[in-house]
Amino acid sequence: MAGRAAEPEVIWARPERTGRGPKPAHSRRDVVDAAVRIADAEGIDAVSMRRIAAELGCGTMSLYNYVPRKEDLYELMVDAASEEYELPAEPSGDWRADMTGIARQTRAIMERHPWLTRIMTTAYGFSPNALRFLEWCLGALTPLDADPGLKMQLIAMINGTVMATVRNEQAIAERARGLPWSEAEEQQVRGAYLAGQLMTGAYPHLAALIAASPAPVDTDEIFELTITRLLDSFTPRGA
Repeated sequence: MAGRAAEPEVIWARPERTGRGPKPAHSRRDVVDAAVRIADAEGIDAVSMRRIAAELGCGTMSLYNYVPRKEDLYELMVDAASEEYELPAEPSGDWRADMTGIARQTRAIMERHPWLTRIMTTAYGFSPNALRFLEWCLGALTPLDADPGLKMQLIAMINGTVMATVRNEQAIAERARGLPWSEAEEQQVRGAYLAGQLMTGAYPHLAALIAASPAPVDTDEIFELTITRLLDSFTPRGA
């Protein structure tokens, strides 16, 4: 007869220690902090129980007493990064300004911890710092005349937009690091090719657009505009 399948478990409901036996040499937070340091320096693929154990100077198997699964470690790491949100005691009363500030903070946190876009999932949405974040955002959205479900959609869309923005920036940076020439040289060659294609007359709408907006794209400006347009879509008419 096959053994009983493992039951789902929430790491936050698991006591860090039972209270019996000697005090552990490390804490769960020690393990998480080491994992975050490794991921920040070397990427998420470098994070393993063996690597963390070497960082802490302990046995690999002993770490499973603190964190039983790698999925739990990822959830703890995401929560540790979420602790970096600087949330005022009370929202300002201007829901658009507050949510714009949240979007900017989310982008900054993801840029400090590039591995977040690799492991973040909605399954980790109920960790202590995620709940703190969600409660504050819902409070900030109190002035918005919308039902709670729509407010949750707005929060999710802001997070999704920021994640997509950062991941695209990361992909561009990763590709650039692998090229044997500079990004400026790459853009010059691509720009020349595009100009040649536009001169064929096959793309009149695109040619008109580029002729009207010849300036290089400012990624920060695009980000701010994207968030503004997103908030506009949730703003009641006449507000």
